[in-house]
Amino acid sequence: MAHGAIENTDVVTRIDDCWNRIGTRGDGSCPKLAEHSRCLNCPVFEDAAARLLDRPVADMELVQPAASVPNALSRERASAALSEPAALATAQTTADAAANQSALVFRIAEEWLALPTAALRQVDNIRPIHSLPHRRNRVVLGLVNIRGALTVAASLGELLHLDRTVSGKYALSNGYARMLVAAHRGEPVAFPVDEVEGVVRFAASSLLPVPTTLAHASASHARGVLAWRDRTIGLLDTDRVFESLARSLR
Repeated sequence: MAHGAIENTDVVTRIDDCWNRIGTRGDGSCPKLAEHSRCLNCPVFEDAAARLLDRPVADMELVQPAASVPNALSRERASAALSEPAALATAQTTADAAANQSALVFRIAEEWLALPTAALRQVDNIRPIHSLPHRRNRVVLGLVNIRGALTVAASLGELLHLDRTVSGKYALSNGYARMLVAAHRGEPVAFPVDEVEGVVRFAASSLLPVPTTLAHASASHARGVLAWRDRTIGLLDTDRVFESLARSLR
């Protein structure tokens, strides 16, 4: 039974939010948890997200005409509702919303990084990578089949000169490996990562400068760092990352 629905003028997208009932946010009785550990890793969750993102957008969602004010609300009451204090509060709320940004947090070896969600296309399971002949650049791993399309696979770890040695609490976490598919100016690239944490939202003012102690390659590809939970996350700059990848493909 579908428990959530997004309704447009001519289409209704129904989503079974099983993660809220029997998943990690519910009673934990879903049999798929034994295989995927958490709903974020489950293809059912991925399919639901894709259906929501791919749904048609109705014209009414893009434009909110003045007629949207309920008829029962008189012109005088509508004017009072938009008095100066209320208008200021609305403007402040809009400004706060505009300042919020989002990024997908993931791990490579023992480094936590993030890419802006605007650049991301999907998170998929690890797939076989077919190496390219006569290429010695270790950044370019080869080609991978992503839903029928051959996509360049690249190593962010090599690009950022990260130490791939894993020890401590991450040594046994190889079961969480995923493939991130990101795109910039229409060019998709797949990045294998060791773990995906999820989407984090933050205000632009909370982005801290890159420490001078950070490795040069990582620092030159980062917009800044985020203090999130008990971790320091390097927020990557999409332009810089894809410019370096383009040089690696030459």
